Amino acid sequence: MLRSPPMPAAPRTDASYATPASAEAPVRTKSSVPHAHAPADPLPSPHPPTRRRIPAAAFARPQTASSVSLGRGSGSKVARSLCPPPEPIDIRGRAAADASIPNLREALSSLDSKMANLMSERERIESRLAQAVRLQAPIQRLPSELLASIFTIGVLDMDEEDPLMLSSMMLVCRYWADVAASTPVLWSRVVVSNHDSLDKAKRRLSRSKSVPLDVCISFSPQMEQGGSTTETIVHAMDILWPSIWRWRSFQLSVPNRPQAHAALSRCREKAPLLEVLQVRVFHSMQDDQYHTKPPLPLFDAHTPRLTVCSFNSFNFGWDVSTIRGLRVLELGGYWNSFAPSVTVILDILRACPTLEELSLRNMSDVDPETCLMYDHEPHHDKRYPTHIIHLPRLVKASFYYAGIQRTRTILSQLTFPALEKIELCYMDNVTPVLHHLKRQSLTSLPLRHLRVEASFFNELELVKFLGRVSSLTTLELVDVEDASSNLLKGLSAPSVTQSWICPKLETLSLDGCTTLDWDALRSFVESRLPAHARAYPRQAVPPMISLPAPASYSSLSLRQPHPSSIAAIAHHPSHGRSHSAPPNTSVPFAWPQRLKAIDLTRCHQISKEAIQWLRLYVAEVKCDAVRGPWRESSFS
Repeated sequence: MLRSPPMPAAPRTDASYATPASAEAPVRTKSSVPHAHAPADPLPSPHPPTRRRIPAAAFARPQTASSVSLGRGSGSKVARSLCPPPEPIDIRGRAAADASIPNLREALSSLDSKMANLMSERERIESRLAQAVRLQAPIQRLPSELLASIFTIGVLDMDEEDPLMLSSMMLVCRYWADVAASTPVLWSRVVVSNHDSLDKAKRRLSRSKSVPLDVCISFSPQMEQGGSTTETIVHAMDILWPSIWRWRSFQLSVPNRPQAHAALSRCREKAPLLEVLQVRVFHSMQDDQYHTKPPLPLFDAHTPRLTVCSFNSFNFGWDVSTIRGLRVLELGGYWNSFAPSVTVILDILRACPTLEELSLRNMSDVDPETCLMYDHEPHHDKRYPTHIIHLPRLVKASFYYAGIQRTRTILSQLTFPALEKIELCYMDNVTPVLHHLKRQSLTSLPLRHLRVEASFFNELELVKFLGRVSSLTTLELVDVEDASSNLLKGLSAPSVTQSWICPKLETLSLDGCTTLDWDALRSFVESRLPAHARAYPRQAVPPMISLPAPASYSSLSLRQPHPSSIAAIAHHPSHGRSHSAPPNTSVPFAWPQRLKAIDLTRCHQISKEAIQWLRLYVAEVKCDAVRGPWRESSFS
């Protein structure tokens, strides 16, 4: 009986029978394991192998293996061993240990210390960053010499000195402070006063090295404290007198004469660099022994560079050698018998031929008998006497309560062809002074500024004098009673045979002049308006007049309008030009300057509406403020 061949076994799909070499070996049956004593090549059995039952554990997936697919469509999986699971942890025990209060506090403390360290590190880095940024600024890259020059310009070259400028610059940074401290010229101004101590003066003296000094000793009489002020002045002079050789200017302002003499008695050394000398005594009306006992010659009479000198109530014995060759001279505060005579003033002026400014203030007038010798001149030509004093550089002259006799006599002995400004204030009658000024205008007088305050004068003589000074730009009349409306009419449109008076006038001050009426002021402003301005309309049109060209304008390079254009302006009544000005002329004519500023302070006769009208045609109008019902300033 033939046996059929055995059927092939179905393919196994279990992964345990298809594993790679690295995986676990498949489970072997007893028949598949070779016997120890079996031969290497057993003979085939004549009987077919019998099927044995495989235990179910062989098909179970072990806990330490996992199946991995070999790819989609492969149909086989590979077993992979996994890491053993972690051992169970006692969470409650550890949480209980970590949740203790000391441990939590220690953790918070460590966090705080770490945060503090981080904040310190942040601040340190921010500071280094800010410093690096500052070093990149252009001002920090400037050399010290250029920075010192900038400091010098900011501190010394200003119009008004700022005492806090230098200290503020030194507070910027250490580099700026070192540069400022090592720049001697910044410390050249030494001040001793009620607010500046002696220690500050010592510090400035040491830092100024050997540069020229500007010394100022100033004590106000309102803050005088008896003998302490005198003691401070003496100590200050003891500190400063060794540096006299490098003084460039010296200003002394003290309450009384004993203090001034105590300070100046220590000025015995030569002052080769001294240019400005100012001595002021506030209590000028006191009579004491120091009037007749002047100190020793100041600075050993050796001041070769002295150009500016100002003495107020200080008796220097009228020593001409001390004030020779000055450019600026100011004398004031001399009363009664201590006031300088005309002869003394003329001797001083004769010793200063290059004088540019002269100021005489607050002096008792001299006796008229002492001036008679200057009134009688044997020569016929009164304009050029033999003892005349020529001051070709005199530009400014001020006379404030200097005595009309002294002022008139001094001006009669002077020639001043370059005078541009003169002030006559608190004098009795300045008409004789106007006569001397008019006589000077016959040759040369480029006067630009005239001020008359609280004085009397002949109005006709003033108009005649103003007609001689065509270069006048500023006229100030303050508290004068002789200025009437006729003066403004004379400054308005001239008559047929006359020329314009003060054609360059731009500023007019009528402070306290209550005798002027509004109509005259309006006509004056209208007459000086340009041809294109809209002036106040006039009711009556004057007849056409023609004026000859002023002789004083022949040498001026002014732009002259064409005669046909002037006639066209005059014949058109609709044009805005005021009819009070000359409308027509057959020769070239120069229009006057338009008024730019007018001062009507304390002129209560001028109404508020008139002020508003003036502001339409004058750029700057100054007047009193009108107070409202609640004392507020409603109009100015």
